[in-house]
Amino acid sequence: MTVKSLFATRFYQGALNDDALLEDVEEACYDLAEADLAGQAWSEQHGYRGYTSYASLTDLPVRDPRFGDLVRHLNRHVAKFARECCFDLGGKRLKLDNLWVNIMEPGGTHSGHIHPHSVVSGTIYVTVPEGAGALKLEDPRLAMLMAAPLRTEDAPEDLQPFVYAQPEPGAIFLWESWLRHEVMQSRAEEDHRVSVSFNYRR
Repeated sequence: MTVKSLFATRFYQGALNDDALLEDVEEACYDLAEADLAGQAWSEQHGYRGYTSYASLTDLPVRDPRFGDLVRHLNRHVAKFARECCFDLGGKRLKLDNLWVNIMEPGGTHSGHIHPHSVVSGTIYVTVPEGAGALKLEDPRLAMLMAAPLRTEDAPEDLQPFVYAQPEPGAIFLWESWLRHEVMQSRAEEDHRVSVSFNYRR
């Protein structure tokens, strides 16, 4: 008898391994949040608990060299992940499409979503207080499982309908942009969770 695992979904977990740059990026995130009035207004209007530059600024690597330094690291990680996914890119590399800052207050969450028009999406975690919410990844076949029974609690990770990835400072998570995911509610007492999210395209 042979039992195979088919149609694998890749998920990349790396690390920045540069404490000085991580500190610089944290400072850059707070500098941006203080200056970006449009982002503050958008966050308030849309019920975002904290601040995000998602809908206000699209030129962070050009605007602030600290983000430019970060992107150079991210480019290498995304290139590794693309190779692991066996993407046929015709000898080229994926290109950064957009990059945005998230400063999430205690109690903050981000409901399930995908990132259309991108190939690879990801997040680097800058500050992760105790109790910060995990990244929840959803089996892309979930809507088609129909009458399938629930999985046992001790089922291996690749058979679970949801996988929870717990971040830590400097962690880099990458996934294919069609993979539905969400941020679980932060149960931190006071501190904010700071992260930088991004999309790469062909």
